[in-house]
Amino acid sequence: MSAIGNIPIPINEPILSYAPGSAERTVLQAAIKELGSTVTNIPVVVNGQEHHPDQTITVTSPQRHQHKLATVHQAPAALLQDAIDGATAAQQDWEQWAFADRAAVFMKAADLLCGPWRARMNAATLLGQGKTPHQAEIDAACELADFLRFNVHYAERLLHEQPISVPGVWNRLDYRPLEGFVYAITPFNFTAIGGNLPTAPAILGNVALWKPSTTAVLSNWLFYQILREAGLPPGVIQFVPGQSSTVTDVLLSDPRLAGIHFTGSTAVFHQLWTGVAQRLDQYRGYPRLVGETGGKDFILAHPSADVDALVTALLRGAFEYQGQKCSAASRCYIPRSLWPRVEEQMRAEMGRIKMGDPADFSVFVGAVIDKRAYQRLEQVLVAAKADPRVRIVAGGKCDAREGWFVEPTVLETTDPRHQIMSVEFFGPILSTYIYEDNQWDEVLTLVDSGSPYALTGAIFSQDRRAVIAADKRLRHAAGNYYVNDKCTGAVVGQQPFGGGRASGTNDKAGSILNLYRWVSARTIKETANPPKDWRYPYLG
Repeated sequence: MSAIGNIPIPINEPILSYAPGSAERTVLQAAIKELGSTVTNIPVVVNGQEHHPDQTITVTSPQRHQHKLATVHQAPAALLQDAIDGATAAQQDWEQWAFADRAAVFMKAADLLCGPWRARMNAATLLGQGKTPHQAEIDAACELADFLRFNVHYAERLLHEQPISVPGVWNRLDYRPLEGFVYAITPFNFTAIGGNLPTAPAILGNVALWKPSTTAVLSNWLFYQILREAGLPPGVIQFVPGQSSTVTDVLLSDPRLAGIHFTGSTAVFHQLWTGVAQRLDQYRGYPRLVGETGGKDFILAHPSADVDALVTALLRGAFEYQGQKCSAASRCYIPRSLWPRVEEQMRAEMGRIKMGDPADFSVFVGAVIDKRAYQRLEQVLVAAKADPRVRIVAGGKCDAREGWFVEPTVLETTDPRHQIMSVEFFGPILSTYIYEDNQWDEVLTLVDSGSPYALTGAIFSQDRRAVIAADKRLRHAAGNYYVNDKCTGAVVGQQPFGGGRASGTNDKAGSILNLYRWVSARTIKETANPPKDWRYPYLG
């Protein structure tokens, strides 16, 4: 008789420093050089077979937009239909695998990622998505490995959640995968999210069609190869890069759509939700919609705040990875008594920030992801310069000659309801409103109502009464809430991630809560000695 092996207790993957003279620095620099000198040919993979349709797109590096990194083949409608058919056929076998055998695939993938593939994954994320070595390391290596290991751990916990039984009756829950396929739509800004969205459902026996973001496809393709090396069977996750409208139209039109796992913009998630609603009568069941979308994330300072800690949180929270994190600090509220010191320190420290190609390890801020993002942010800054209600405190310049560079910028407005305090920019632009010290109650209302989003937020205060008041008033303003820390950097297993309102369904990636969305439980009652007389005692 075979035993059920214990799943190892996960720990967060240690972060390598890439300090001068370190071994990992040398290895990463070599991987950047090697991968950057190659144009990778990225296929569509359906049922384990690589396809090279005629339609292709070119992927370039954001910091050097003439540097070609990859040619990506685009999945046509007919091949997408084959991918759906193949995935749903593969599920018949995949869901019958013992959980330990499915778990072994993803635990091996985590070990491959953190071992022989680590430098290449980080190099691909640096080259293709414009992340610094540190940002690539915490994302493409550590967070992705954490997702794999912790999700396996959470899945095991979920399977052990069982109902009570009474004498003569055995009750149990059978955690079935969803009937059909999951459409995994992944973003450019986190390689880890790219890997997590298709694999989290697959751990529980689901199958997925993975549409990677074009601008993250290089790192995503490397991870897909890791999954194949780890033993993922053909068809369980189909790798289908393609034009968004084509892929979405085909997949949402199929009655076997069982779920959507999405990270991206609020507008796109609205379109997906509407598209599902319009086709609701055709589906075999109600598709599960799980989405993490936008944010206009806040940092609120009380007059008692530690200015040094506050400034550090603003700089890291707003400008790391060019502000292209869903959790990035985008609006802040500073008391007038602290503003002169905060402004002075922000100006001084921003003057020390180096912007450029992250292959230069002294760079803190790279380029934004592509031309469209650059033009959108440039328009924001042009409008800010012409607006009498807005002052540019620091930064404000753009340069597209070599890469899509937008300078870290701090804006100040006299109008707390100005659009710069409510509209998501998704770039290195931090909007500031200065409030009077005696308006703490009023500013809490502003923070809560000033934006349609509710993803992340932070408060800085040394006054516990202020912390308590903010905690109560801002309870629904952020799904991830920080006290005396920046509003970015959620760690799998420590700070489950997600928000509400216009920021998504708050299904908390990196926790057991997310995995519950990818099972359809069946209740089984088995009676040892069933009754043999239909009459109840009261009838006597």
